[in-house]
Amino acid sequence: MIVRGRERRRDLRLDVDAAVVGSGAGGAMMARELSARGLRVALLEMGGHHRPADFTAVEADMLEELFQERGARATRDLSVRVLQGRGVGGSTVHNTCLCKRAPAELLARWKREHAVSGASPAELDPAYAATEQELGVRELGPDDLNRNNALFRRGVEALGYRGGFLHHNRAGCRGAGYCELGCPFDAKQNALKVLVPAALEHGAWVVSDARVERVETRRGRARGVSGSLLDALGRPHARFEVDARVVCLAASAVGSAALHARSGLPDPSGLAGTTLRLHPGGVVAGLFDEEVVGWRGVPQSYECTEFLSFAEDAAKRRVWLVPVFAHPIGTAVQLSGFGAAHGELMRRYRHVAAVTAMVHDTTRGRVRVEASGRIRIDYWPNHDDRAQLALGLREGARILLAAGARRVLVPFEPDPLWIDDAAGLAAIDAAAIRRHRLPLTAVHPMGTLPLGDDPARAVVDSRGEHHAVGGLFVCDGSLFPTSLGVPPQLSIYSFARHLAPHVAAAC
Repeated sequence: MIVRGRERRRDLRLDVDAAVVGSGAGGAMMARELSARGLRVALLEMGGHHRPADFTAVEADMLEELFQERGARATRDLSVRVLQGRGVGGSTVHNTCLCKRAPAELLARWKREHAVSGASPAELDPAYAATEQELGVRELGPDDLNRNNALFRRGVEALGYRGGFLHHNRAGCRGAGYCELGCPFDAKQNALKVLVPAALEHGAWVVSDARVERVETRRGRARGVSGSLLDALGRPHARFEVDARVVCLAASAVGSAALHARSGLPDPSGLAGTTLRLHPGGVVAGLFDEEVVGWRGVPQSYECTEFLSFAEDAAKRRVWLVPVFAHPIGTAVQLSGFGAAHGELMRRYRHVAAVTAMVHDTTRGRVRVEASGRIRIDYWPNHDDRAQLALGLREGARILLAAGARRVLVPFEPDPLWIDDAAGLAAIDAAAIRRHRLPLTAVHPMGTLPLGDDPARAVVDSRGEHHAVGGLFVCDGSLFPTSLGVPPQLSIYSFARHLAPHVAAAC
């Protein structure tokens, strides 16, 4: 049963076995898994329920519809932009389909340092394999490279760096290049296309425009959720209550931590909301004589892992390099300068190739809720993470030069840094990366409700259940005890699948 909150004019009350808060990778997978077991499930999403025909490829419209805070979510001091999905399907609607498993070395570290059990590569393999098959995950190849990615590959290979093709969950892709704005061709094999319809077939309720504001508890156990139904402009116009035997938080590492705080839930570890990781990233852009038209074709099909290692002694190699591109609004926001100088850069838009450096971060940020109810994110990369970011930007610039770029731009404010040859790369160092001097963006929030079997060091146990609130589970990226270092969507899908039997047993 689909309920669109924006179309409903009266209060809603449901009585189910499981209330799942958030419909992205973790929430949609959990709802499908539980409903397939015959349980009554309510999948609650604060954003709208969109169809492929709704994805117009108009950037301004899609930013408003598909992203939290209309694409303007950022840290409190506005130094890091935090892009997160809003709508049925969550961030799987706008992401670029990147799929990588959690590194085995990282899972071993979680067991050793964070008392995580049942999550070794062998124990997670069935969930990963089933998810990869269901979502059609496949390795890309040369035919999938657009010009932006082909130039990146050329630079990586010219330097002898380690690189390779990435895995995506897409089928029937037309190469239009509007992935970040929702796919009008329905080629993404994501939560919205694959899992939500399956949950509906099994009898689940899917309630969109439903902002969950509180987890209801009784005698130390979760008993449901309550909140507001929103109109098309996001304004409350009705109430809802869901009584449930279990509650699953899947509202993202920001949203789940904020709901935990709003609900006044106990936190014996003191960690809830205090261990935010973001994979912060910066961008370098190369100007080429040839047209690149970087927004066309399959995005992010090739990677460089030369400076990314998960070995014990690899603290100085924690940055992932991958091509990136943005549509005009996103590009204009990232570029330095004002007026005529900024306009001249935008006129070169068709000739730009770009690389992002994403850090496997150790910084611990924080998510809180202000008295006004507004979510507050505090995060700025620590010194070691800034050093890794500087390394990544230097090497991204080196790759673009090796690929044939005439000049490379680092979008420092107020004055951009132009690099014409390898000798200029030394100007990019950790000291140069200061608040508001370099635009930083994050698309992978995680780690705010970490799992582990020691209640003093984790918010939830290795089955995903809260240490202090029975029947309350977490099944999104909040679970990860550390930064993942790779795109998290496949792990979020797979951890939810892996944990679903424990949640079902608690119903």
